[in-house]
Amino acid sequence: MVVLYGLLAGLLVGHVRGGSLAGFGDLRLTRPEVAVCGLAVQVVLFLPVVAEHAGAVGMAVYVASTLAVLSFVLVNLRVPGMPLIALGAGANLAAILANGGVMPVDPVAAAAVGHAPTLSFTNAVIQADPQLRPLTDLIALPAWLPFSNVVSMGDVAITVGLAFAVQAAMSLRPAAAAPRHRAALAHRCAGTPPSNDRPQGTSGLLSPRQPITRFESAPQDAIARPTDTVDPPQGR
Repeated sequence: MVVLYGLLAGLLVGHVRGGSLAGFGDLRLTRPEVAVCGLAVQVVLFLPVVAEHAGAVGMAVYVASTLAVLSFVLVNLRVPGMPLIALGAGANLAAILANGGVMPVDPVAAAAVGHAPTLSFTNAVIQADPQLRPLTDLIALPAWLPFSNVVSMGDVAITVGLAFAVQAAMSLRPAAAAPRHRAALAHRCAGTPPSNDRPQGTSGLLSPRQPITRFESAPQDAIARPTDTVDPPQGR
């Protein structure tokens, strides 16, 4: 749940920087359905009714779904923030694989946030001496913080990367509006009004400096008609 703080921080920073949620419409991601499916599987896996019967199969499914999400991150490294998310996800996955498909949690940190061991399947298991201990859940969030939990260094990297990605996406501008934005910025720096500024009262269809050509119908008498041909008088 710590990633929620990254999402909120990204939205806040993006708003302060003048970004908009409309920027997400121009964000191009490759194979987003892979990440959606992987996360959906994990949500179902940790439901109490499923976790009670998951057992060893649950560990395998959890590792597979985590690999799916990581593959999505890797094919989208061009997106700002994704390299940091990939680093955090890779660190978490390494700790999970090294410890039999679960993420070890430090007992002292777990006690600090009030977590107790559980008999059902979970992705985090309290262990005193796990493999790759620096990559496991060691950081206890303050108890007064909503969704207080024990997180890893990988979780921190994912949270920071998500915040950066969200605020960067909010700063995206539609491709059609980008040239107009640059032109307006150039006029602002030069101290001249933009070319599309119009005095009040104009409709915008015609510039005040454009001459209006009026087409009036010519008088009926001025319309050229064929002259009557008159034969000259015959000589006698």
